[in-house]
Amino acid sequence: MTNPVYEIAAVHDLSGYGKCSLTVAIPVLAAMGMQVCPLPTSILSTQTSGFKDYTFFDFTDHMEGIINHWKSLNIKFDAIYTGFLGSSKQIDIIINFIEKFNHEKMLVVIDPVLGDDGELYDTISQTIVEEMKKLVTKATLITPNITEAAILLGENNYDKLSDKKIKSILGSLAEMGPDMVVVTSVGTENELHPIVAAYDKKLNKYWKIKNEYIPVSYPGTGDIFASIMTGCILRGDSLSVCAATAVEFITEAIKETYAHKTTPRNGILFEKVLNMLSAPLNKNAFNISEL
Repeated sequence: MTNPVYEIAAVHDLSGYGKCSLTVAIPVLAAMGMQVCPLPTSILSTQTSGFKDYTFFDFTDHMEGIINHWKSLNIKFDAIYTGFLGSSKQIDIIINFIEKFNHEKMLVVIDPVLGDDGELYDTISQTIVEEMKKLVTKATLITPNITEAAILLGENNYDKLSDKKIKSILGSLAEMGPDMVVVTSVGTENELHPIVAAYDKKLNKYWKIKNEYIPVSYPGTGDIFASIMTGCILRGDSLSVCAATAVEFITEAIKETYAHKTTPRNGILFEKVLNMLSAPLNKNAFNISEL
């Protein structure tokens, strides 16, 4: 019997306090009617952004045991979805995981967590960067921010891009392996604020999605974005609609959070707007155009 809900293996870290990785992926995808099966890469007392002296437990040595048990149960995942990875060894484990469980309809979403604001994260080595390039070849969809796009392509950080250059970046990332590419935080020549850019290789179509600008920054929004992308693709929405859905949800969650004047390091109050993910899509709110 086919499982009545999609089953997603989510390979992310788990923070006891904070709103990122598994603590957002599980509720977001559950709100979309899907089951998340967590495979922790590490366990932390808090998220790393905005906190000091957090505890960190590396889960690398336990990952293969979980994967092997899942295989013995003949579980057929509808998607494997990865986020923050703590070591190059974990990337090898995940590549084997994907190959071992792969089937024709399985979606592989890689959120290549490497850096932001033009720099690598402190925990990311050049070895991890090179291994991440290998992992990207296994993906159906990747969701880097513009800094991560530059890192994957071995280029300097991008700023104020033309439409032609954005399409070139998207195409170059797709040539690495994935059928679909969505890049966030893209600065352009023609827009005052960053956009989201998307490319579907099979359709050979490019889009840009604009969003309302709110002058504040919160950790964890990239994880929420990639989680919504995963759920939307599984339920059959087009790539541009998936990206616009994620943008609209995060925008509304940021508005809610900004109004409450909470401490930014605590993340966005996405719980307040989770009902958006189970309600009919308000496509009139989407600002999608072709590149």
